[in-house]
Amino acid sequence: MHFELINNDSKSNARAGKLHTDHQIIETPIFMPVGTVGSVKAVHQHELKDDIKAQIILGNTYHLYLRPGLEVIQNAGGLHKFINWDRAILTDSGGYQVFSLAANRKLTDEGAIFKSHIDGSKHIFTPENVIDTQRIIGSDIMMALDECTPYPCEYKYAKNSLDLTHKWLERGFAHYKKTEPLYGHNQAYFPIVQGSVYKDLRQKSAEFVSKFDAIGYAIGGLSVGEPAEMMYEMIEVVNEILPKEKPRYLMGVGTPVNILEGIERGIDMFDCVMPTRNARNGMLFTQKGIINIKNVKWKNDFSPLDPDGTSYVDSQYSKAYLRHLIIANERLGAQIASVHNLAFYLWLVKEARKNIINDTFKEWKNEMVKNISTRL
Repeated sequence: MHFELINNDSKSNARAGKLHTDHQIIETPIFMPVGTVGSVKAVHQHELKDDIKAQIILGNTYHLYLRPGLEVIQNAGGLHKFINWDRAILTDSGGYQVFSLAANRKLTDEGAIFKSHIDGSKHIFTPENVIDTQRIIGSDIMMALDECTPYPCEYKYAKNSLDLTHKWLERGFAHYKKTEPLYGHNQAYFPIVQGSVYKDLRQKSAEFVSKFDAIGYAIGGLSVGEPAEMMYEMIEVVNEILPKEKPRYLMGVGTPVNILEGIERGIDMFDCVMPTRNARNGMLFTQKGIINIKNVKWKNDFSPLDPDGTSYVDSQYSKAYLRHLIIANERLGAQIASVHNLAFYLWLVKEARKNIINDTFKEWKNEMVKNISTRL
């Protein structure tokens, strides 16, 4: 597995590249639909391939570990076979989910002790066993165990948390080197930069993770409530330090505008539940702006969901029809809206890539940000 830089935009830090994995050559910048429990909510795998053009999806170690469990996944021959997906998969380590269980978890030097949100049973994630778990899942890209700090948090808390994350990384990377894939394809291991919104901690973390000869690196602990400008500042701080020849993955981000701003600052990979979660609530992203399909103004609008969107999704359904489905709480409504939003996200990063290669990204991005920020 390796990363190939294709072009750098001359007016920004945006880059176009290719991440070569055994399942897929991933053209970056890329957005990864979130398939938490082995399923991108309300979307078929054939839609992910044919309509959305997804090259890689994300699975969640915490949820897959609890349900269906590692024995089922291993008996199936890994997650790719279990869910009938022959393209790339990235798994997070479960650290973020454990972080979100604040009332039901305890962090120690050994690892993260937590109670299942399903039945209250007690478990522990360590830097080593999350590697073993992700080996069984069989993802192409595995993430290191880390603590995702909340926002806001005091400097002392952020520093202590970072020290723990770095200790875990040392142990995790050593265990990664000692273990082998189970299903015949290579698995990369990405360290994660943390440090909250403190510049010196982010610099320290970026320098620390860069010492590990990883295929790529992730930036975590952002998009957790901090102002967008603060997030962008931390990205700039970190990307000044992370190796230029390796891919950078900004975890859990975000809105279409966040993604374009991240690309401008040198981010290559993104994931977020927003396109599907918002779709289920009737929010659509289009080239002209954001639509709340529940609004009565769309009741008799029989035009396509995005009249300009034929380049990225089959506009066979009207706004009026989708509004009816969403208001009636029909499952097809969530499916149509989810496919639409994900197709838009994948179209957006593909267009960004084209403009980076053509060295027109900066001008295109500035105009696109204005358009897609508009409320229709």
